[in-house]
Amino acid sequence: MNTVQIIGLGAGKVEDLTVKAYNALKENIPAFARTDRHPIVGELRKEINIKSFDDYFEKYESFDAVYEKITHTVAELAKEHGKINYCTAGSPYYGDIVTKKLIDEYKDEINIIIIDGMSFLDKCIKLSGHTDYKSIAVLDCLEADEFSFDINSFNIVTQVYDEDIASGLKLKLMELYPDTSEVLIVDVLEENVKKIPLFLLDQEKKYGFSTYICILPIEISKNTVYNVNNLLRIVKVLRGPDGCPWDKKQTHNSIRQHVIEEAYEVVDAIDNDDIDNLVEELGDLLFQVVFHAELGSEEGYFNINDVLTNVCKKMYSRHPHVFGDVKANNADEALESWESSKQKEKNLNTYTDNLKNVPKALSPLSRSYKIQKRAAEVGFDWPDVEGAILKIKEELLEFTEEYDNNDADKMEAEFGDLLFALVNMARFLKINPDVALNRTINKFIDRFEYIENNSTKDLKHMTLTEMDELWEKSKFQ
Repeated sequence: MNTVQIIGLGAGKVEDLTVKAYNALKENIPAFARTDRHPIVGELRKEINIKSFDDYFEKYESFDAVYEKITHTVAELAKEHGKINYCTAGSPYYGDIVTKKLIDEYKDEINIIIIDGMSFLDKCIKLSGHTDYKSIAVLDCLEADEFSFDINSFNIVTQVYDEDIASGLKLKLMELYPDTSEVLIVDVLEENVKKIPLFLLDQEKKYGFSTYICILPIEISKNTVYNVNNLLRIVKVLRGPDGCPWDKKQTHNSIRQHVIEEAYEVVDAIDNDDIDNLVEELGDLLFQVVFHAELGSEEGYFNINDVLTNVCKKMYSRHPHVFGDVKANNADEALESWESSKQKEKNLNTYTDNLKNVPKALSPLSRSYKIQKRAAEVGFDWPDVEGAILKIKEELLEFTEEYDNNDADKMEAEFGDLLFALVNMARFLKINPDVALNRTINKFIDRFEYIENNSTKDLKHMTLTEMDELWEKSKFQ
């Protein structure tokens, strides 16, 4: 079988090569280097003949194409010569895509021998001076997004080849870190370390294949930004032996109402167009999710990872028009795809099953809205809003009749019918009845406050006429 010896050239000078690597290079076999940019290659040429693949980086438009071509060429050269050396910077095990592709694609055709060297990563960590190895994350800049970084970890970013890549990295990091956070620019080969604030990351002029970016972890006591992991730990402490007496007493049932309250406060912030309040209320709602997940973890039934896994699986399965082969050309088709996927998941075999599946914990207005919407999807609906309006008039008359008859039980039933008919009209007009009613409640409070603030006497001593006069004035404020 043909053989490729993959030799790690290390992260320094010739004298830093391992003895095994040096002896392999001195064998009388063809040698090829991924790039001439490693300084050892030039030194080794004084003793042996080494060809590089640098021209591939000029010839092909993408890194994927470059590495694909180098891998194929190395395999062909091994077949041609029987045994060759392929040399790569640092360690073949860290970041050399050609090594990975040779192992994945040619392990059954070629005998692959790996002779390791000091990795750029090892040397980067040493040069950084970071001594706390409890949490280190290594990230490829070309693949990482803002969700890849943990502010509590020492993040090492590879593949920062030029200023454009550094600029993109800066934008990702500024979604998570303060602009003035300290980052280290480490040139492994030149053994140079420069500390700068994050906002200057794209101002540096010297980037290359040996450049690593290190983002220092934020000390928890100095945090100005936090992530979900911090929140998970906070809740665990609150529920722990030395935690909060109130938090330790709570159960799923005892705090269920808080979920509803926080959700409504989120809606209220949206209605008020109050972004700062929206951020706060979304945090409060997230706290409820994390708290329930912690309760589930303590009971042994589920944890936050189960919650996240479940919702991610649901998003994948409910969006076959995004992650699958279903086509959706507009929002209506996308919604139809969602509902179809949902019914399959929940084994809703009848149309009535679909109505019964609307959660009973929803507010009656929202539950009515959803049930009517699902019934309409199979054609059980008025042809237009006029039918819904006529139904309101009919139900109002029926309620009035029972009111005149002073029949409390029938009044309640007819009042429910009237509300249900009103919700139906709201659905035709695309008005969310809960939002509309909350809007009116808030308006009522504001006008009532106007009366109180502009009255010259206590409200209890005012006549209804006096209050109504101020009420009318409040409409123009």
